[in-house]
Amino acid sequence: MAGLTKRRFGKTGREVTQVGLGGEGILRTYGRHAEANAVIMEAINQGITYFDSAKVYAGSEDYYGEVWVRRPDLRAPVFQASKSASRGHAGAEMDLLETLQRIGIETLDLWQIHDVRTFSEIREIEGAGGALEAFVEAKERGIVRHIGVTGHHDPDVLAHAVESWPVDAVMMPINPVEGALGGFLSSTLPAAREQGVAVIGMKVLGGSNYLVPDAGVTPEVLIRYALAQEISVAIVGCSTPAEVQALAAAGRSGPLPDDEAAALVEAFRPYARELAYYRGIR
Repeated sequence: MAGLTKRRFGKTGREVTQVGLGGEGILRTYGRHAEANAVIMEAINQGITYFDSAKVYAGSEDYYGEVWVRRPDLRAPVFQASKSASRGHAGAEMDLLETLQRIGIETLDLWQIHDVRTFSEIREIEGAGGALEAFVEAKERGIVRHIGVTGHHDPDVLAHAVESWPVDAVMMPINPVEGALGGFLSSTLPAAREQGVAVIGMKVLGGSNYLVPDAGVTPEVLIRYALAQEISVAIVGCSTPAEVQALAAAGRSGPLPDDEAAALVEAFRPYARELAYYRGIR
């Protein structure tokens, strides 16, 4: 089995596989330990090194914790990420303590300010007593190696965070709908590249809403479209080991050729606004 290509994770000096295991799918459940374990272990077996979770993603952190506590020997090559949706300093601090406890680790590779949607939230997060203070302090103390921000509502809001906050990574939607709409790919992504900030692609399959197998729009094609953009890693939530295998296979196939990527954008263009459900566009 061929190895997975790795990409630079921004200016951090780290590298991650160009596809990663998202925190959705089976990980965003409770009580399905055997199935979640099978997905995580398959990702490890496939050579995937980027693993996503969030405090609000149901039992995702606990599922990872069960693996790392039982098999600490597997932890070293893994880039473990999680997130906090708290907007204040104290709440974020508490979230981090709980995250580390649930995942069963002492240091988190990437801790992200989760789902920033409005400039009102920006002001709260970056103001006195805001969550950004807790994130910076955690990095300075070495509890987390890198900090980031995520968002999928407003490209301008996310661009502000990338340009104004001392973040190492940004997570944003990367798919052909975004290629048609502009914003995240045409402004936020270049801003991140300018700052040397790693870009994590999410919403790659559009919650499976973008799949049109009869028209050749398969998970592989959408993942390869994401890999054709200037990102560090494309993450996809998986529900079965077979889906993990498909994710890894797409990663091994590499980026979609430019002409195919452009044609895919044009195919989605007429429906782009309604398909960008995660933006809250009316």
